[in-house]
Amino acid sequence: MVAITEDDIRSLASFRGEDAPVTSVYLDVDGGRHVRFQDVVRSAELLLRGALQKHDGHPSVTADLQRVQEFVRGGIDRSHTRGLALFSCSAHAFWRVVELPVAVRDQVVVNHTPYVRQLEVVVDEYERFGLLLADKQRARVFVYELGEVIESTELLEPLPRGDDVDRSYRRDQVQNHETALVHQHLRHAADVAFQVFQDRGFERLIIGAPEEIANELRSLLHPYLQERVEARCSISVGATVDEIRQAALTVEAEVMRRKEAELVSRLRDAVGVGRLGVAGLDETLKALVERRVETLLVSHGYTHPGWRCPSCDHVCRVGRTCPVCQSEMHGVDDVVEEAVEDAINQSCDVEICVGNADLDVLGGIGAILRY
Repeated sequence: MVAITEDDIRSLASFRGEDAPVTSVYLDVDGGRHVRFQDVVRSAELLLRGALQKHDGHPSVTADLQRVQEFVRGGIDRSHTRGLALFSCSAHAFWRVVELPVAVRDQVVVNHTPYVRQLEVVVDEYERFGLLLADKQRARVFVYELGEVIESTELLEPLPRGDDVDRSYRRDQVQNHETALVHQHLRHAADVAFQVFQDRGFERLIIGAPEEIANELRSLLHPYLQERVEARCSISVGATVDEIRQAALTVEAEVMRRKEAELVSRLRDAVGVGRLGVAGLDETLKALVERRVETLLVSHGYTHPGWRCPSCDHVCRVGRTCPVCQSEMHGVDDVVEEAVEDAINQSCDVEICVGNADLDVLGGIGAILRY
């Protein structure tokens, strides 16, 4: 499975149906919630049936939904796929399927561009993480992307047994020898972690090691890795892959919430002093139209109807006449999604914040500005 990137999302968001809309379908196919494949098919059929009734009479949308239904009925490899994002515009022979190793929320959106907000949430939530586990004899290095292991390396350097030690050694000499071997092992573990970093790359590193060696292990890391250490965890070096994955996901979620909180705090301060920050739908849309946005922040689940001008692409909350070119604007179901797509196309950072009350108080949407 190839992980989706910001560039992939930007490419998707740039597609526009000229004389027919794009149908975007998100399906939760997680085996934990849908044990039998038939349960997935039944859930998808109910979702698509409702969309067909809502958009009855539009031939391209009808063809899109039928194609999605046929795709699901054809079977899905759920050994690694827990979510599906499907994008179709039959009138323009446009068809994209994105398989995700994490679950998504069932949703159908018909709009002039692909609905990418759930993909943005996935990419925001799941950075590439390195995980280094070690004890005095063993080390394991994992790289996680979108909740899945994409690299695994092991190192085993057993300490000598008591009967392997020369009897002429005094006890303090034996202890010093063992300490030196542990130090050498930790240095090797740090070297392996750096090699994996060079081969695969990751944004953050989690260390799992007993208290008596954790600080020494960190001190032996390459400076590039030391600056990426995000957290320590208590998971043992002998834990199962699933236990390690769950520990990594827990730390990852904590990191994302902290990152979101820091950005919202920065936005709140900027809005408070009246410089380089705007909050609320109207002011944020205006800043996007003026191309002043550096980072767009949106509360997960926040939606609002609005308007877009087909002539100059102006977006706003209130229509019907475009304030820029005086053309008649088209109503859109969710102008917040329009804002997300515009921000992506302008190469802005987009942060979808989950459960952040401070951003909700600011209106559910805001932007840190370039100028």
